[in-house]
Amino acid sequence: MKREERHKLIATLKARFGKHMHRHPGIGWSDAEARLLARDGALGSLQQMEATGGEPDVVGIDDRGAYVFCDCSTESPTGRRSLCYDERALAARKENKPAGSAAAMALSMGVELLTEEAYRHLQTLGEFDLKTSSWIATPDEVRTLGGALFCDRRYGKVFVYHNGAESYYAARGFRGLLRV
Repeated sequence: MKREERHKLIATLKARFGKHMHRHPGIGWSDAEARLLARDGALGSLQQMEATGGEPDVVGIDDRGAYVFCDCSTESPTGRRSLCYDERALAARKENKPAGSAAAMALSMGVELLTEEAYRHLQTLGEFDLKTSSWIATPDEVRTLGGALFCDRRYGKVFVYHNGAESYYAARGFRGLLRV
């Protein structure tokens, strides 16, 4: 990243951090920024999250002490929609293939798909995916049978659903998680 891009991204992240203090009680921006600057590739991943509409923000510290950044856009990031679940699902489609897969895009960005637990935690910090849905990390026993999981929030509740992994929709994307 160029120096100017880096400064712009850090200023954006800092402003979002300050605007949404309820997402990270007890965490200071200077500590989060120091972590970002110390970890190679973290800013590049966050830049990709930002560029695809994710609006990443700190949502906690994990059990290993890593700062957890997550996409906090109100709806599933616009630049990451209309994707099937993974590369196996993409290869299985014979017609009308989507541009790619959520799992491959997450990998290329250096982020993880949210687990069901992480998605439910995110929903305690605000109301997300009221009109869209987001693929989540799918257990092997479900994926082996051809399925994949996604979540959304409707009627004040978080729902976990299943679909064929090869399906894709204009209103379904994925949210990324980055540990720094």
